Amino acid sequence: MKKIIYALGLLILTVSCDDNALTELNVDEKNPSEVPASSLFTSAEKTLTDQMVNSNVNRNIFRLVNQQWTETTYTDESNYNWTTRKISDNHWNALYAGPLSDLNTAKITLEKTEILPSDPEFATKTTTKKNQLILIDILNVYTYQILVDTFGDIPYNEALKGSGDYLPKYDKAVDIYKDLIVRLNNDIATIDTNGAAFGEADVIYNDDLNAWIKFAQSIKLRLGINLKASGLESTIANNAILSGAAGAFTSNEDNAKLPYMDNLPNTNPIYVDLVFSGRHDFVPAKPFVDAIVAKNDPRTNAYFAKNITPYKGGVIGVKNSYSKFTHISNPIQEASFKGTLLDYSEVEFLLAEAVARGVAVGGSIDSHYTAAITASMEDWGISSAATATYLAQPSVAYATATGTWQQKIGEQSWYAKFNRGFEGWTSTRRLNFPVLVAPATADPAAEGQVPSRMTYPIREQTLNATNYQAASTAIGGDKLKTKLFWDIN
Repeated sequence: MKKIIYALGLLILTVSCDDNALTELNVDEKNPSEVPASSLFTSAEKTLTDQMVNSNVNRNIFRLVNQQWTETTYTDESNYNWTTRKISDNHWNALYAGPLSDLNTAKITLEKTEILPSDPEFATKTTTKKNQLILIDILNVYTYQILVDTFGDIPYNEALKGSGDYLPKYDKAVDIYKDLIVRLNNDIATIDTNGAAFGEADVIYNDDLNAWIKFAQSIKLRLGINLKASGLESTIANNAILSGAAGAFTSNEDNAKLPYMDNLPNTNPIYVDLVFSGRHDFVPAKPFVDAIVAKNDPRTNAYFAKNITPYKGGVIGVKNSYSKFTHISNPIQEASFKGTLLDYSEVEFLLAEAVARGVAVGGSIDSHYTAAITASMEDWGISSAATATYLAQPSVAYATATGTWQQKIGEQSWYAKFNRGFEGWTSTRRLNFPVLVAPATADPAAEGQVPSRMTYPIREQTLNATNYQAASTAIGGDKLKTKLFWDIN
């Protein structure tokens, strides 16, 4: 069995011996002057996944804003008060100072690494280096899309320059999207699947470069769908959707998941938040519980514990006694439960939406909708018989389910993304379904609405004030209700 070692915090590296013992004594093995690109890449994969899947109210409140989970004791976040804990700052920093910083440093390290033409392994090493830079870029693209889909306009071209530019300008979100698509196209076209990249240091795909291509194509499909929804750059959007669809995930075997371990500090962050901490801060939310119970959804067995019967979801925005409401299932809280960045179910929902928006990706809305639900069921361990029974219900079958295509796809996508709060929120914002209602106790900053974005970090407002003000004006105001460029419905 291959052993995976995550790069966390302080990286202790093995320093090779040489003949100069005195020089060797001056090497601080515990604080290396340069961390290997492979260790930085591993760290980026993990810190990115950690941020997307954790449930810490200081860092990731997306299951709460999307009303899939709610709080028991401390209700600020469910009421959209995100300034007390500086959640915008924490999310922003977790991505810029976490994976993006690691990936940028890894890129710089690789680019300055010289491979001599006289090296017998020159060709192999050159291919490996090129592939490594491509994988770094794909993760960069993924991370920047998350930032754009959280805030809108963000620092991009001037970001990550350190002392070169501590006060970066903000780029327009739509322009960033266009550039991200170009980058993915270049990555996909130039990766050499006959070569290697990071080997075992790639803890998501274990150096399966064909899998990385599918991941990149799936990210591009997602970018294309959001761009298509914006009504802008239709040709770019259509091409991104068509090319992305042609090479995207085709089964759950392709899912981008990080395998967590049983022992700290490499465990599933939800295990740390809900089990190791001994805290009971969350329960499934009433809107979500009521919706899937009404549909006789067999994923209730995977999503929820059976601590009470019938299932009972917590009320949004108020305190909920932990013992009186349904709990989140034990499997989700297991230390080794995998963290998901993107999955096949999401791809099929995007394809269903592509057909509905008039892009000829093949298949019908119905076929992709059904494939998306089936993929989700399979990923959660639901039997094929239970899945077939669910899909046969008139309230679920695409032909007979209630509402427009936006409602049918939007609601089922919400059900499938129970543990993927951020992308669940993105789907809900883009399709306007399910219809979520802000609690009466919501913070005044929400202006009576479920937030459409996060406000910019307080740190940006104070330290990068000129560029912050320009960005705020450009997007229509730094408010929770300000819609992103693709959220036009």
